[in-house]
Amino acid sequence: MSRQEEIRSKGFDMYNTSREVGNEYGRIKVGVKTIDDAIIHLGNLNQSQNRNLGSKRFIFEALERLDLKALREISNYFYRTSGIYQRVCNYLANMYRYDWYVVPEIYDESVKEEKVVGEFTKILNYLDNSYIKKVCSDIALKVIKDGAYYGYIVEGTNGLLLQELPIEYCRSRYSVGNLPAIEFNMRFFDEKFSDINYRLRVLKLFPSEFQKGYMLYKQRKLQPDFVGDNIGSWYLLEPANTIKFSLSNVDGGLDIPLFINAIPNIIDLDAAQDLDRRKQMQKLLKVIVQKLPLDKNGDLIFDVDEAADIHNNAVQMLRRAVGVDVLTTFTDVESINMSDSNTATTTDDLEKVERSVYNAFGVAQNLFNTDGNIALEKSILNDESLIRPLLFQFNVFFDRITQKHSKNPKKYNFRLYMLETTQYNYKEISKMYKEQVQIGYSKMLPQVALGHSQSSILNTAYFENEILHLSEIMIPPLMSSTLSGEDILGNKTQSNTSKTQKTSEANSGRPKKEEGQLSEKTIQNKESMN
Repeated sequence: MSRQEEIRSKGFDMYNTSREVGNEYGRIKVGVKTIDDAIIHLGNLNQSQNRNLGSKRFIFEALERLDLKALREISNYFYRTSGIYQRVCNYLANMYRYDWYVVPEIYDESVKEEKVVGEFTKILNYLDNSYIKKVCSDIALKVIKDGAYYGYIVEGTNGLLLQELPIEYCRSRYSVGNLPAIEFNMRFFDEKFSDINYRLRVLKLFPSEFQKGYMLYKQRKLQPDFVGDNIGSWYLLEPANTIKFSLSNVDGGLDIPLFINAIPNIIDLDAAQDLDRRKQMQKLLKVIVQKLPLDKNGDLIFDVDEAADIHNNAVQMLRRAVGVDVLTTFTDVESINMSDSNTATTTDDLEKVERSVYNAFGVAQNLFNTDGNIALEKSILNDESLIRPLLFQFNVFFDRITQKHSKNPKKYNFRLYMLETTQYNYKEISKMYKEQVQIGYSKMLPQVALGHSQSSILNTAYFENEILHLSEIMIPPLMSSTLSGEDILGNKTQSNTSKTQKTSEANSGRPKKEEGQLSEKTIQNKESMN
């Protein structure tokens, strides 16, 4: 039997090709061009059902039913339309800087250093081309908005690729080696791609495992596992090739958007702001009331037509005035101000609604509208602890990828670690690592904590020292900690200068605190002095 007949016998004859299906993975023709290693973006396929996503009643009903699809639609809708919701999601997704470094573990001392260094360089290059920081940031945002992220691992030649899987067609009921086993609903291809030709083109973008599962689904060979399961549509993917990231372990493991419960408060804030705008417009409203005189018997002096002319003349005269209406009656002429005199109470009520929104999110309002720094540091620490489990999952995943690239794991291995550096503490952590260099700890970690990769540190140092020879040109100033005994005895003037400098530093008092460490009272005192 020829290879083509073998493929057709397995159900792949619809591809009309003589090559193995696995070799076609990642190739698709777009127009007149063909692109390789293509990853399809499934976000464009998310179509909202024409439902009232901004209704509190609809949101509470979806929460009560645990309608995950509706809850994710609501979350993405408010991410697009609500500035508060979008900023809070971005704040947590980008809080950690996802700094990482690789450490070789050598088990056999007979291994040549050149071999370890060469493989170490290749692994760093592979991970650099995987753009770990961007991938982690994008995945974290999807986890916060959708509740989870499902992906399929693609081992590229230059770096790691992740094919995102549609969350509504994925489920995870088991774990294998502390890693979730993912099942994929093969109805996805039929429901999302009605045109059979385009469906087959998209199917080729997925690994052969999906193509095999789709063939079994079309041949009705997939069997349901329990009562109520979709008939013949779920296919278990290879656990070693799949990954799931999630923060939610409540409600039976349902992957609910992280801040879905805060959305009703955003709706209340929008209603309160609309009411406040109406009150602000009401402040500008004036009504001019003009009196039609009466005789001593209480009868009209002007007839109805004349009264109408008087009214129309006043309206014509004030036609360009903003917020002014005219009322013609038999009362005295006066100006009525419709503004609310209780402005302070109205403003405070609106601020209460705003505070309730941030309380529902569980984040400090001062993060986005700073008016003081009381307890702000503690609030940031709480936010870090909220998103830290996701950082641990990233660490486990990329460490697993790194270990897979070790050529000789019995003699040496490579492990990946992630620093717990955030946008708020990375300077402090880098300073702490710098102090530990003095006791012989890693010289790279201070730079890694500042956001530099290990490869850039090594390449920059080699280029500056070995190629440009900057170490011979740019000589740092000598300090007492770097001077030898001969330098100290042979240069008394410099020693005296050093002593004078130390004395002046000792007499200068305690070091000044940074702006972020000052108390609110100290900040007010400084502002009053200015």
